Amino acid sequence: MVSRELVAGVYSVGAFDFDRRIFDELIPLPEGTSYNAYLIRGSEKTVLIDTVDPSKEYDLISNLVKMGIESIDYIVINHAEQDHSGSLPMILEFYPDARVVTNAKCRDLLIALLHIPSDRFMVISEGETLSLGDRTLRFFLTPWTHWPETQITFLVEDKILFSCDLFGFHAATSELFITDEAWAYRSAKRYYAEIMMPFRGSIKGYVEKVRGLDPVMIAPSHGPVHKNPKSILDAYAEWVSDSVKNEVVIPYVSMHGSTAKMVDHLTGALIARGIVVKPFNLTRTDTGDLALALVDAATVVFATPTVLFGPHPTVVSATYLANILRPKTRFASVIGSYGWGGKSVETITKMLDHVKVDLLPPVMVNGEPGEAAMQDLDRLADEILKKHKEVNIV
Repeated sequence: MVSRELVAGVYSVGAFDFDRRIFDELIPLPEGTSYNAYLIRGSEKTVLIDTVDPSKEYDLISNLVKMGIESIDYIVINHAEQDHSGSLPMILEFYPDARVVTNAKCRDLLIALLHIPSDRFMVISEGETLSLGDRTLRFFLTPWTHWPETQITFLVEDKILFSCDLFGFHAATSELFITDEAWAYRSAKRYYAEIMMPFRGSIKGYVEKVRGLDPVMIAPSHGPVHKNPKSILDAYAEWVSDSVKNEVVIPYVSMHGSTAKMVDHLTGALIARGIVVKPFNLTRTDTGDLALALVDAATVVFATPTVLFGPHPTVVSATYLANILRPKTRFASVIGSYGWGGKSVETITKMLDHVKVDLLPPVMVNGEPGEAAMQDLDRLADEILKKHKEVNIV
């Protein structure tokens, strides 16, 4: 591990995790991740912003030792989740005079999660500043991005925003700064879909708050640093907006081929009507890719065979995921096949209680779909096209 300089006196001192392939036992990490921590040397005080995941705490310590950092005055924790704060106990052992700077909610969580003594904290509030001598930190509270205690830290003189999870993405790369904007856009959008999308209502205001700061650099907690902040701010503004695209996402499973035939027919019918279609076979799908597709899609159609009395468990999982991610999707439907009965439609529609969608007529078929079923799917495609025209996306 190495430390690298963003600007004079400001360093990236975190760790890479090239081999990690799942986060929170839920989120796939096809490109690994990084745990970013930053060191700022002021004329009077030295501050560390965030720590790293406990699995990489020796990398962080090694970077600080190699830099000859004999004392740290403040440790700013922007977020209590352990991939940001987990090395804090060890850092406090190495630097026993350091104060932990964070907001009241984050302090309480750090005490609960890591058993940090309460007398080690300096509690800050919205807009408060901390002098490092020739440099100043200003703190802004950003609750629900994506926990209730999150905050961001702005280095005033250098106009660098340490944005925590906001504007970051999972990727382990040796590049300090983003050089491939197209790759960064997709990676950040995927991260937004997986982590931030349920809180887009709150994030709308934070995007504008950050624009008001006019940062020249955004240094997130995961992934490389943005030297073109406008790019990621514009992207976030697009994602958190209420606008949807002329797209249909179809998460599906097929046990004996009947549901797959229905998905194939509906896919073709939608394409023929000028609609972008994104089918996802859930037995092979990366859930991050599914979440990414849900960011913009106007419609989602869940396709499932019937297992006993309800939908396939994998479709249940995908429905639950869509419900908790709360995309701005406008319309939803259910298609699939059953043998001797079941309540797949009722189960799936009841699970979508957190998503504000209009439910379109389902198409459930007894056994293998025939010509009548295909005509019903054509009518569903017509209805989707009609709905998309009503919201002016066709």
